[in-house]
Amino acid sequence: MPSKNIGILVGSLRKKSYNKLVAETLAPLFPENYNVKFIKLDDLPIYNQDFDDENHVPESWKTFRKTIQSIDAILFVTPEYNRSVPAVLKNALDIGSRPYGHSVWDKKPAAIVSVSPGGISGFGANHHLRQSLVFLNMPTLQQPEAYIGHINSLIDKNGKITNNDTLKFFQKIIDAFVELIERYN
Repeated sequence: MPSKNIGILVGSLRKKSYNKLVAETLAPLFPENYNVKFIKLDDLPIYNQDFDDENHVPESWKTFRKTIQSIDAILFVTPEYNRSVPAVLKNALDIGSRPYGHSVWDKKPAAIVSVSPGGISGFGANHHLRQSLVFLNMPTLQQPEAYIGHINSLIDKNGKITNNDTLKFFQKIIDAFVELIERYN
C-alpha cells in the first residue's frame, strides 16, 4: 500500500486543549504507511481578498496552501464555539479555498471529530464544518459520527486518554477514515 500524507487541523489554540489531546491520541492509530502532520493555524492572518487580488499574499498563507496541496486527506478535530466552528478553523478554510477556482481542499477526503467537556459534544461545530466541507467538495466520513463529549472525564491523572472503550472507538474512526481515503486516492 503506497504511503499517504494526512494533515490534522486542530480548531483550538489553547496550550492544554482537549482537542489537541484527542488529535494526539488519534494520530498514532493510522497505519504505518500514513504520514501524519499537524498543521499550524495560529500564524494565519485573517482572510482578506485584497491580499490575493493585489498580489500581497502573506507568506504564512503561501506556506499553508502549499502544505495542504501536499496532503492526501484532512482530519479536523474541533471544539464548538457558540454552536459553530472556531474562527481560526474557518479562517483556514477560507484561506485554502481562495483565490476563487484554486481551492487546495478540492476532493481531499476529510473526517471530523468534535470534542467538548459538555454533553452536546460539539454537535453544532461538527455539522457547521460539514456544511463548509460539502461546498469545498471534500468527501467527508459519515460513519461513525465522532462527537466526543465529557472529554474531561476520559483523561487520566497523567493527562492521557487510556479508557479502552474510548480507544477502541478512536480506532474505529481512523479505520473508517482510512477506508474513505483509500477509496478516493
